[in-house]
Amino acid sequence: MTKRRRVLIWGTAVLLVVVALVGGIAVAQGGRLGAHTPERLILAGSTAMAPLVEEATKNYTADHPNVHVTIQKGGSAAGLTKVANGQVSFGMSDIFAEEKDGVVPNTLVDHKIAVVGIVPIVNNRLGVRTISTTALRLIFAGNYTNWRQLGGPDLPITIINRTAGSGTRTSFDRQVLHGSEPKTGLEQESSAKARAMVAATPGAISYLALSYLDSSVTPVYIDGIKPSKANIVTGTWPLWAYEHLYVKGKPTVAEVQYINYLQSDTVQKSLISKMGYISIKDMKVERTADGQLNDVRP
Repeated sequence: MTKRRRVLIWGTAVLLVVVALVGGIAVAQGGRLGAHTPERLILAGSTAMAPLVEEATKNYTADHPNVHVTIQKGGSAAGLTKVANGQVSFGMSDIFAEEKDGVVPNTLVDHKIAVVGIVPIVNNRLGVRTISTTALRLIFAGNYTNWRQLGGPDLPITIINRTAGSGTRTSFDRQVLHGSEPKTGLEQESSAKARAMVAATPGAISYLALSYLDSSVTPVYIDGIKPSKANIVTGTWPLWAYEHLYVKGKPTVAEVQYINYLQSDTVQKSLISKMGYISIKDMKVERTADGQLNDVRP
């Protein structure tokens, strides 16, 4: 073998080694880059829960710039349907999946994030401050039609319901009407819109998430009980619901990290209370999907 041929063979071997090393480095770098591939999370559903996750997400994405979160509303029923169909990462819901027709609950995994109180509200000029459980049921069933029948002014009762897909409405109907058929009438798709309509309509009554309550409307006590955090955590105030995040099947790493953040002390001990919700860690009672109320186990 000539000296020139030996040099060529040696040079080729060196080149192959260099290529292999460079390729290995590229693969290693590619693996590290892959770990930073932008993650996309999509939430859909409850309008009552939306303000909480919107605010929490601002803080979360500031610390996780690689995560892009999209929040769609549309009501609890829509959120449960979309997550069950695999259209979104999370279904936001004020109701258990077991309460939604057309959804197979055992395909979804429930993550409770917070509790929200549900409060009857009336127009500020009405002058009604408290009502009995029975009277509230009879109003929304259509048996009472004038406030005079309840010791109030001579004004027709204008019922403003939430739309059928609303988790707040599902919870209210179950906990107040107990199977009675609700009276048909005006409907609004969100707590904010129901509040605005009650504020503008003499004789109006509706209900909303406690986190949406402000001075534009008057909250109604039930049987003299105030709709407050102290009464909700003990179950003394009867109208409340969980704010659920449902995932279909096994969550991704990004989904687990997001859920862990929402259930962390950072959110549970500060943001939730600040925004008018109640931490799941503060509850002294728990409610099952079939409506049973039990003491929280220590």
